[in-house]
Amino acid sequence: MKILSLFDGISIAQQALKECGIKVEKYYASEIDKYAISVTQKNFPDTIQLGDVKKVGRFIKLGVESDAFGDYEMKDIDLLIGGSPCQDLSIAKKNRQGLSGERSGLFWEYVRILNEVKPKYFILENVNSMSKEAKQIITETLGVEPIMINASLVSAQNRKRLFWTNIPNVTQPEDKGILLRDVLQSEDEIDPKFFIEYDYDRNKAYIAKSFRMKKKSNTIKTSGRGSGIDDRHSWDIIRVGQIGKGGQGDRIYDPKGKSVSLSANGGGRGAKTGLYAVGVASRTYPRIPNGEKREKRIEIRKDEKANSMTSVSGDSMVLENLKVRKLTLIECERLMTLSDGFTAKGITEKGEVEISNSQRYKMCGNGFVCEVIKHIFKKLI
Repeated sequence: MKILSLFDGISIAQQALKECGIKVEKYYASEIDKYAISVTQKNFPDTIQLGDVKKVGRFIKLGVESDAFGDYEMKDIDLLIGGSPCQDLSIAKKNRQGLSGERSGLFWEYVRILNEVKPKYFILENVNSMSKEAKQIITETLGVEPIMINASLVSAQNRKRLFWTNIPNVTQPEDKGILLRDVLQSEDEIDPKFFIEYDYDRNKAYIAKSFRMKKKSNTIKTSGRGSGIDDRHSWDIIRVGQIGKGGQGDRIYDPKGKSVSLSANGGGRGAKTGLYAVGVASRTYPRIPNGEKREKRIEIRKDEKANSMTSVSGDSMVLENLKVRKLTLIECERLMTLSDGFTAKGITEKGEVEISNSQRYKMCGNGFVCEVIKHIFKKLI
């Protein structure tokens, strides 16, 4: 196949094609982030980089219209891929401008190129959390209804995305029942810098407000071995606490559920990955109003579950002795269903380079989940 990938990032789509066993004759990529490009060229050195999507298109040479894109002939494209920027569409952004925004408005470049190239197949990905109006505009423009797939079915990450495609017979992938704890590195592999230092008195850490476990209904097996409730499937995020006021980057989650969606941006202590309680609390203390002294109470769990932050006699609870940390780069790659170290190195004109942690987090937050896009591409075989 001949592929044209817009907003290519680190070329996770190309990895998915490879894992599907689909032979790629030519792979053209439009990307402007130099770090993402370097990772792509390290992993896929034959990728033809085209640069800015705004400059990809027909041009006039010696007064004659050409079908060449830049210096490359791109006739008979079999598959057009695109994950246009979501920053102006996502509910995570205040005062979002939708498809008129500087970033998300690049959707119209995708449409322009789609009309010029006329590929046999196309696929466009974007966030599920966009407005109904934006979703309707995209649907009417592309002429196909979107399919919402949550990457939680094939990974440990809760990541809902919409896919508009004319690839036939795309269905929901089978739920693999992967939880965050299944992809975590062992503690002796974790650099101490990933752990969050806190001072309870200053940060008011782990003040619960009756946070409860949130999950979708369990999958019920009707027959066969282990029939009944299957606790390994259909889990959602389990929020167990917070630091301070509990902003988006200061919320704490349990690895026995899914991770929050990785983000290319975001602040707080858990910026881009969220915070996770990686140790089980052995003690709980009721909060004492007005400095009143009260006897400590010990609660030791025997069921491997993390303590749920609930109220006791109307008092909030404080969990101490929990280890809380961000996710490592390898864990983020695993959440994107990539191999360990996929984003670690790049190739530039100066040779092989190490990619910084901040850029690696950003790359993961911007990418496709490989197993999801792979599931869709299998319909091409």
